[in-house]
Amino acid sequence: MQKRTAEEILKNHQKLIWPKVKSYLKKPPLPQAFQIASKYKKEKQKFWEIVKDYPTRKGKYLRPTLVCLTATAMGAKLEDTLPTASAMQISEEWLLIHDDLEDDSPKRRGLPALHKKYNLPIAVNAGDALHNIMWKALFENRKILGEKKTFQILDEFSTQLFRTTLGQMTEIIWRDSVKTQFDDSDWYFIADGKTSYYTIACPMRLGAIIADANKNQLEKLAQFGVLLGRAFQLQDDILDVTSDFGGRKEFAGDIYEGKLTVILGQLLKRANKKDKQRLISFLNKKREEKTKDEVLWVVSKMKEYEAISYAQNLANEFKDKAKVYFQKELTFLKKEPAREELLTLIDFITERKY
Repeated sequence: MQKRTAEEILKNHQKLIWPKVKSYLKKPPLPQAFQIASKYKKEKQKFWEIVKDYPTRKGKYLRPTLVCLTATAMGAKLEDTLPTASAMQISEEWLLIHDDLEDDSPKRRGLPALHKKYNLPIAVNAGDALHNIMWKALFENRKILGEKKTFQILDEFSTQLFRTTLGQMTEIIWRDSVKTQFDDSDWYFIADGKTSYYTIACPMRLGAIIADANKNQLEKLAQFGVLLGRAFQLQDDILDVTSDFGGRKEFAGDIYEGKLTVILGQLLKRANKKDKQRLISFLNKKREEKTKDEVLWVVSKMKEYEAISYAQNLANEFKDKAKVYFQKELTFLKKEPAREELLTLIDFITERKY
């Protein structure tokens, strides 16, 4: 059987998971006293149009795919993973809505960000609605997995959301206060919550919980998540200043936002006094005050001082460590083709161009 590419693996899982996601994007049963009268049909339709906006744009479906592959690599049934995988994807939608408005990002998946398409209060409300739908999807596990596993999954979801929001808030505070003493360890603190746990460790741990993983196995997946998650985020940060993600994202959006990355930290560390003063002056400007020429100057300095090369080398180090760890420590992920497909995704995560 021919080995599937990462794109084929993700697309195949998207086809399996999307119908389940779509099934949650509809009106829940309401008590008789709260039924929606026909005269408000237009309002109800508008609500669902906005709530469904990000989900119907569809992302890569990496996180829900990791849920499914980890579970099936440990012998679980694919159909038993679908509510959890769907909740993982729905969580991405509402977190992105909130992330976009917190960063004032102009685009998401090639289209205007929700707060640009409508307004900030509407975007917040849509994110809140999807947040609620996410929990509803997770509670469906009671019918499939039973009470104990359901609440273990809920606890894992709640724990990672705490770490994710802690990382996000810290990033915002440091960005807004223009933190210029910023090293790799500070970046790890942010990235380990926002990416390592949320994007890699949590989906894999959720899949493992479905497949009856023990505590030691779950801890190993967390350790693996740190390694691969850092490689993932470093690659994301590199692409931000070298690509426009095929027109789906703004070029150098992190620089416009003043986001603290390893690349920026290295530039602050390596720049001469004159360039550093100019850079700090630029970082103290509001997003709307920053010009394209100024942003391009920052990118040019990132290249000149080899800050991007530094990040690339670091990403490669974490990728290599992740692959070694996977082969040595994650031997319990043994069912094929799921194990081989997880290995394929490791390469995709760290070498992708979008």
